[in-house]
Amino acid sequence: MENKTVTDKRQAKGLSYNRMETVMGVTGKLTPQAIEFEEAVLGALMIDDNAVTSVLDVLSPKMFYLEAHQHIFSAINKLFGMAEPIDLLTVTNQLRKDKLLDVVGGASYLAMLTNRVTSSANVEYHARIVMEKFVVRELIHNCNSIITDSYDESADVLQLLDQAETKIFNIIESNFKRDSKELHQVVRTALDNLNQIREHSDELQGVPCGIRAIDEKTGGWQKSDLIIMAGRPGMGKTSFVLTIARNAAIDYNMPVAFFSLEMSATQLVQRMFSMESGVNSEHISKGTLTAEEWQKLMDNVGRLETSNLIIDDTPALSVFDLRAKCRRLKHKHDIKLVIVDYLQLMQGNADGSSKGGNREQEISYISRSLKALAKELDIPVIALAQLSRAVETRGGSKRPMLSDLRESGSIEQDADMVLFIYRPEYYHMDVFEEDQTPAAGLAEIMFEKNRHGSNGNIRVRFQKQYTKFSDVDTVLFSEEGESADTNARIMPNTHFDTIDASFNEDDGGPYDIPQDNSMPF
Repeated sequence: MENKTVTDKRQAKGLSYNRMETVMGVTGKLTPQAIEFEEAVLGALMIDDNAVTSVLDVLSPKMFYLEAHQHIFSAINKLFGMAEPIDLLTVTNQLRKDKLLDVVGGASYLAMLTNRVTSSANVEYHARIVMEKFVVRELIHNCNSIITDSYDESADVLQLLDQAETKIFNIIESNFKRDSKELHQVVRTALDNLNQIREHSDELQGVPCGIRAIDEKTGGWQKSDLIIMAGRPGMGKTSFVLTIARNAAIDYNMPVAFFSLEMSATQLVQRMFSMESGVNSEHISKGTLTAEEWQKLMDNVGRLETSNLIIDDTPALSVFDLRAKCRRLKHKHDIKLVIVDYLQLMQGNADGSSKGGNREQEISYISRSLKALAKELDIPVIALAQLSRAVETRGGSKRPMLSDLRESGSIEQDADMVLFIYRPEYYHMDVFEEDQTPAAGLAEIMFEKNRHGSNGNIRVRFQKQYTKFSDVDTVLFSEEGESADTNARIMPNTHFDTIDASFNEDDGGPYDIPQDNSMPF
């Protein structure tokens, strides 16, 4: 029979035999803990009340392993919150008021804690160790929970992955806090950043669009922004964002993730063949290429094979799936931009169900999740969106409005920018209504919401046969397909990739020109 004194001491500390036997029996190891450091921290706080300010941003009651220590730290927190002095007597009195003095082992146990240390000089170091042990315990707890959930055969795998990643991120967010900064520090940092921007005023601060007029207005797509690009079918939304993706990945060597829920990766690459080579996109899609067109395509396809564009064409992509993939791509490739084509084709839940909500609520959830993803990864997210048929049924001008955003008003609320694509040509109009200027080969990018600047319209060139957007004063290819832009900036040494739902990568090499003029796709 074990000595009764030892038993009482363990029980006073809040650690029973049953708990120890459970931990030891399941894993063969005792749960990570730092009892001595917990005692040192609490003792230091009761002998020097100035020490509290050093650990409050690091510790919380739940981080202490022993329940008794949790109660003692809570009592110290209460005293600090009431601006009361903190010492052995005041902590004892507070625990007595809370009817917890006997639970923690009585006044004698508190006195023992104050004798554990002679000063509070190392309290921050001791507190850090207590926090680290708590984080390890949380990791063990969450991993055990993940293991248990994984044995549930009815569980959705993608949802399990998302929940697992969320649990790990929550541990980081909850326990590794950012330090507060005094105003003079923030001012100095802001001035340094401003000076750097001033010295490089000719460079974009965000992810470039590659169309000069738009980049001048936006300064590039800004970090943590959700940009909604909307339009009716036929306006060229996919071609526009594909142009953006191509310019960022090839001209500026930035890793870009393109999630296509509507078109396959092969179809997107065929469009990019036309963008790069100046070969008519219809000839490429039908395979009716002349020998000259084939040679032009082969001469230009190398820039795509070495680009930093990553394409995922998983259909009916869920928010859980998108978030998991983007986290991995950020870690593996440090992606700078995410593009989703398009928002209304996404699923709010991993199993595709709405779980009692209507479609409008699901779209609201998706738009909020896209904004949260942009903030989490600290990169811009561009999402295409369909407009309602109200544009077509309206009399007079067919220009879209914010009220035309389909299925949810929360898209407008969540977005930092809302842009519309408008082409009068689509409606068989020869001129722009407001100034009666020719509309042939032109499109208008309408900034209807812009948290970083003013709204307004920017006209750009759209060469439909090459599915390519550019500045109005830039003609990339002549009618015969020859390059007409001598200032095009190409930066190779990048990597083109396509991925599937399992992140299997295709590292195929360059195409050789076949003798029979057959297509490589």
